[in-house]
Amino acid sequence: MMGGICSRKRNQPVIEDGICRAVSGRRSGSSKWLGPSSLRPTVEQSSGGAGICPSLLELCICKICQDIDKYSSFSMLPRDVSQQIFNALVSSHSLTEVSLEAFRDCALEDIGLGEFPDVKDSWMDVISSQGSSLLSVDLSSSEVTDSGLALLKDCSNLQALTYNYCDHVSERGLKHISGLSNLKSLSFKRSNAISAEGMRAFSGLVNLEKLDLERCPEIHGGFVHLKDLMKLKSLNVRCCNCITDSDLKTISGLTDLNELQLSNCNITDTGLSYLKGLHKLSMLNLEGCNAVTASCLESISALVALTYLNLNRCELSDEGCDKLLGLTNLKVLSLGFNNITDACLMHLKGLTNLESLNLDSCKIGDEGLANLAGLTLLKNLELSDTEVGSNGLRHLSGLRNLQNLNLSFTQVTDSGLKKLSGLTSLKSINLDARQITDAGLAVITSLTGLTHLDLFGAHISDSGANCLKYFKNLQSLEICGGGLTDAGVKNIKDLVGLTWLNLSQNCKLTDKSLELISGLTALVSLNVSNSRITNEGLQYLKPLKNLRSLTLESCKVTASEIRKLQSAALPNLVSFRPV
Repeated sequence: MMGGICSRKRNQPVIEDGICRAVSGRRSGSSKWLGPSSLRPTVEQSSGGAGICPSLLELCICKICQDIDKYSSFSMLPRDVSQQIFNALVSSHSLTEVSLEAFRDCALEDIGLGEFPDVKDSWMDVISSQGSSLLSVDLSSSEVTDSGLALLKDCSNLQALTYNYCDHVSERGLKHISGLSNLKSLSFKRSNAISAEGMRAFSGLVNLEKLDLERCPEIHGGFVHLKDLMKLKSLNVRCCNCITDSDLKTISGLTDLNELQLSNCNITDTGLSYLKGLHKLSMLNLEGCNAVTASCLESISALVALTYLNLNRCELSDEGCDKLLGLTNLKVLSLGFNNITDACLMHLKGLTNLESLNLDSCKIGDEGLANLAGLTLLKNLELSDTEVGSNGLRHLSGLRNLQNLNLSFTQVTDSGLKKLSGLTSLKSINLDARQITDAGLAVITSLTGLTHLDLFGAHISDSGANCLKYFKNLQSLEICGGGLTDAGVKNIKDLVGLTWLNLSQNCKLTDKSLELISGLTALVSLNVSNSRITNEGLQYLKPLKNLRSLTLESCKVTASEIRKLQSAALPNLVSFRPV
């Protein structure tokens, strides 16, 4: 990208005073989507509070976007300037089919229109006019059909095409991309139109490195068209329950594969045996493949390059878990929602490179945690809904790098939390348990680096809430179903970094609480359901301009009053209850 205005091409127009002098002033579009502040150059604040002036280029682009209806063509501008104008219009939702015409023949490299409204075939003529300069296109959720895709055939250097959530393409349309031999990345997530026969169009994409067919239910048998794509490194067919063992056999020769996502596919241990030769595979996701058992670990143990392995919601038991011992490169291991016990954890001792371990809803207890004591690189540990209690936490005291710990629905009590007081790297802790009280909150006040604290269901009173003053870095706080009153909320009002606050089911909270938190202007989500909040209290929420979600169910609040608040003061509010 250009560093400043001096990089303009010879004989190209000079942009000065916010006006593009060589561009026609014919009206060619509409700025109806532009509000008074929708396109303004960013002014950053330094630590001393002084504003950093935007660059001349930023000011020029801002002015051009505001006056977009004055310009008929940007083709004489340097490509990087045209690209920035295009990106600014897209990000502000100001691009229209009419204003798009100004970008014809601009040699843009990136057309990112994913989720953009009203994109259809009539837009494709301008998009394809970028010709050999075009490197990436995102048309996700558009109405572009076979005819529109056909226009991309002249974009011979296209390297990335994203066409997610679109059902307007057919086998005939896919043939139009078969000649784009420079494609490296191709994505057709959640498309009912992608069939096994349609995948024949992929067979000539010899430079393809990444293919995403997540939630495409008709692709069984289509892998035969992938078997010669020897540069393929990443394949995602998550939630394609049509995929069977025979499909895996077909791609067993793609030895450059390093990412394979097969979650919720209809595969078995036999299918996984075909993957033994994929020695470069570093990521394997099998979550929800409920025909997979611990026997698959015999095959997986050959994949020694694995750094990520997800076996959540499979049919694992302790038998066969000894095969995990050889996967010493693993950094992420997920074994949640399986029938494994402490006996399985014995085989994790040697996985000293582990940084993340998920044991959610497994049948493990205190003694099993002893096997984790040597995993000193662990940053994330998920123990929710296990049989772990306070005694077991002593085995975690040496995990000084631990950042995220989930102990919800365990047997941990206040006394057990004392064993965590030395884990000063913790940023997130979930205690979602009825047996945690004010005393438990008091013993973790040394964890001043916490950014997320979940005490859902804990018995926290106003007295315990006094401890919250120690957690100055909190961004997310949940204290639900406790005994808080307005007096306790006073301890929250100075946590100015909060973006997520859930105080639901504290039935004694009144409008005073809303007044107390009115200074938390960073809040994006607020829940004070099942309280005594009334319509009169809504006025205190007016300063919360960043609020996107507001939940006040089972309060004396009406949807009509929330809508008035939304219209008058909360422009970013998109979700609220009651509705």
